[in-house]
Amino acid sequence: MDVNTVADLPPDRRRALFYRDAGIDAIADDVGDIIERVREEGDVALREYAEEFDDTTVGTIDVTDTAERAYDEIDDDLGEAIETAADNIEDFHERQLPEDWRAEFDGRELGRRYRPIERVGAYVPGGGAAYPSSALMTVIPATVAGVEQVAVATPPADELSPATLAALHVAGADAIHQVGGAQAIAALAYGTETVSPVEKIVGPGNRWVTAAKAAVRNDCAIDFLAGPSEICVLADDSATPEFVAADLVAQAEHDPAASVVAITDDEELAENIVAAVDRQVEGREREETIREALDNDASGVFVARSMPEAVLFCEEYAAEHLSIQADDDEALLDRISNAGSVFLGPYSPVAAGDYAAGPNHVLPTGGHARTTGGLSVETFLRSTTVQRLSSDALDALGDTVTTLAEAEGLEAHAESVRVRDRAEYE
Repeated sequence: MDVNTVADLPPDRRRALFYRDAGIDAIADDVGDIIERVREEGDVALREYAEEFDDTTVGTIDVTDTAERAYDEIDDDLGEAIETAADNIEDFHERQLPEDWRAEFDGRELGRRYRPIERVGAYVPGGGAAYPSSALMTVIPATVAGVEQVAVATPPADELSPATLAALHVAGADAIHQVGGAQAIAALAYGTETVSPVEKIVGPGNRWVTAAKAAVRNDCAIDFLAGPSEICVLADDSATPEFVAADLVAQAEHDPAASVVAITDDEELAENIVAAVDRQVEGREREETIREALDNDASGVFVARSMPEAVLFCEEYAAEHLSIQADDDEALLDRISNAGSVFLGPYSPVAAGDYAAGPNHVLPTGGHARTTGGLSVETFLRSTTVQRLSSDALDALGDTVTTLAEAEGLEAHAESVRVRDRAEYE
C-alpha cells in the first residue's frame, strides 16, 4: 500500500479508483449457458453443477428442516450472538416501515399504500464458509416487510455451516436450498422441481452470482449488482492511525479485488496509516488475500490539499462503506451524499455494522451509491397510489386534462373527461 497525492493521480489510477466494476462482462456468456441449462434441466442441472463447481454430491436440495436442528445444536455463545444481532437488525428495520396515507386536496382524495412482494429469494454466500450475518441481513428485512415466502439459496457443502443455518432459522426463512453460484440465481428466478420461482432476488455473492443477477433481471427483479467489497476512510489529523489501518485491513481480507482507501489532508497521518497497515497485516490468517487487495490499483492512502478536496474525493468515490474519523465528523457528513453506509467516529468500525449494530450490510459498490441505497424494508415493498375525485374536483381539472390530452394527440383521453361532464347535465 502506498501514499499518493490526489492532485498528481495519473488517468489510469483515477479510472481504477472511480470506475470500479464487478468484473462480470468476461463471464457473461458462461453464466448465460448455466442459466439456460437450469431452465431446461431443473434439479438435474443443480446437482451436476454442485459436483462440478462445489465438489459436493447433493442429495436433498431442500434443507429447510436442518435449520432448527442446527440452532438447537450450536453453542450458547454463538446462539446468543445471533439472537442479539437479529434483535438489533429487526429493531432498525422496523423503523423503516412506511405508513399508508390518504389526504384531501380540494375534492381530490389522494394517497399511497404499501404492500409486500409475495415471494422473495435471498442469496447467502457459504458452502464451506459461514456467513450467518448475511443470512440475518437478507431475510430479516423481508420478514419485517411482511413478505409471505422467503426462500434462501446457499452453496452446498458436505456439511453446511450450522451457524448460517441457525441464523436462517432465527431470521425466519421459509425455505432453504443448498444451491450456489449462477445456478442458484437461475433456480430462484425460473424455478425447478424443488425450488419455487420468486419475484425478486437479493443478497451478495461472487461475480458469478452478480453476473447471473444481471442476466435474469428482465424476468425477475433484483436489488442491485454488487462487486467486491470496499471502504473509504475520510480522516483528519485527529484520527488514530491504528484505527484507520484496522478498518482498511479488515475490509481487505474479504477479497483480493477489494478496494480499500483512506483520504486525508495530513501527510504525516497518511504515512502513519501505511506503517500501521504494514504492522497489522503481518501474520494474519488471510495475509495473502489482504496484501493483494492492498496492492491493487483501486486501493491506497491519498493526501488531499485540503479537507474540501478530500470530501470531493469521497463524493466521486461513492463508497460502499464510508468511515469518517475526524473532529467535526457531523459537518463532514453534511457534505457527503454518495455512500452506502456511513460510520462516524473512531469507535464505529465497519465490522460493527457488518454484524450487529442494526443497519444492513448489503450495500451498493462500484460507485452505485451515487444512485441507490442498501438493502432495506423498502426493497421488499411495492407502493400503489390511490385517487378518488369528486364531480366538482373533476370539473375543476377538466380544462387542464383535456388541453394536455389534445396537445398529445390523445382525443379519447379528453373525451373520457367530457363524457362525465355531459352526464351531469343530461
